[in-house]
Amino acid sequence: MTATLLAVIVALAVGHLAPAFAAGLRRFGWFRSWLQWLNAQFPAGSFWRGPYGIALALLVPLLPMALLQFGLRSPLWGLPGLLLGIAVLFWCWGPRDLDVDVQAILDAPNPAGRRAAAAPLWPAGVSPRLDGGSLVEAVFTNALRRWFAVLFWFCLLGPFGALVYRLSAQAATQDADAMPPDTLDGARVWLALLEWPAVQLMTLALALVANFDSVAAAWREPGAFGLQGRLLAGAARASVRCEIAEEVADFTDAGIPASTALAEAFGELPELRDAMSLVWRVLVLWLAVLALVVVAGWAG
Repeated sequence: MTATLLAVIVALAVGHLAPAFAAGLRRFGWFRSWLQWLNAQFPAGSFWRGPYGIALALLVPLLPMALLQFGLRSPLWGLPGLLLGIAVLFWCWGPRDLDVDVQAILDAPNPAGRRAAAAPLWPAGVSPRLDGGSLVEAVFTNALRRWFAVLFWFCLLGPFGALVYRLSAQAATQDADAMPPDTLDGARVWLALLEWPAVQLMTLALALVANFDSVAAAWREPGAFGLQGRLLAGAARASVRCEIAEEVADFTDAGIPASTALAEAFGELPELRDAMSLVWRVLVLWLAVLALVVVAGWAG
C-alpha cells in the first residue's frame, strides 16, 4: 500500500505540474493499432468477432506486464517493483487532467466555447450537454474512469490491474470504432464489471463526505446495484443538489435573495463547480484510508 500511496501522489503531482508532459506520455494509439490489426486478420465467425474477443485483445499486452510485475517484486527489496508501480499508475491515470478540463469549461467566455471545452468529458461522437445534471454526471463518470477505477484495480492487482482497466476502458470507449459490434458489446460488459466495485466504493465515500440521506435515496432506486444501474449518477446529482441548497440557505438566512446567493456561492455553472469539489473530497477520503492502511502496516 505504500507503493500505491506514493504512486498516486506522483501521478497527481506530475499531472498538475507538467500537464503537457503527462499528456505526451499517456498515449494509447498503439493499442488502437493493435485492435485494428486484429480486426483485419480474423474473418466473420472467428473468436475475435464474438463477445469474448476482447480477451484476445487484452491478453497480448497484459501478459508481459504480469511477468514483469512478478519478476520485479523481490529484487533489491522490492524497489524495482515500486518504481514499476509508480510508472504504470502514472501512465494509466487520466489520460487527461480532469481539473484542467473542468476549469476550461468554467473559463469559456460563451456557450459555444463551453460546449467545445466540454467535449473531452463526453465519449467521441457524443454531443456534450451543458445542463447542470448532465455536467454532474459527466464529472463523476470521468472521475471514475480517469482516477478511481484505475486506483481500485491498482490497489487490488498492482500495475497489472491498472493496465487491465486502462486498456479495457480504451477499447470500450475511445477505440470503440476499431472493433466489430459483437466484440464491442462484450468489451462494454467487461468494462461494466471492472467498474462496478469502484462505483460502489465511490458512492459509499460520497455518502460520507456529502449528505448521507441523499445518497441513501439513490441506493434505494430500483436496479441501482446492477451493472447498468445509475447508482453513481443518481447519488452525484442528489448530493450536488443538497450541497447547493445548503449553501443557498446559508445566504438566504442572512437576507440575500436566492438568485444572488447562488451566484455568490458558486458563480456560473454551480453544479459543475460543486461536482468537482465533491470528487476531490471523495479522492481525499480514499487516500486517507490508504494512508491509514500504510500506517497500520508499519505499526504492525
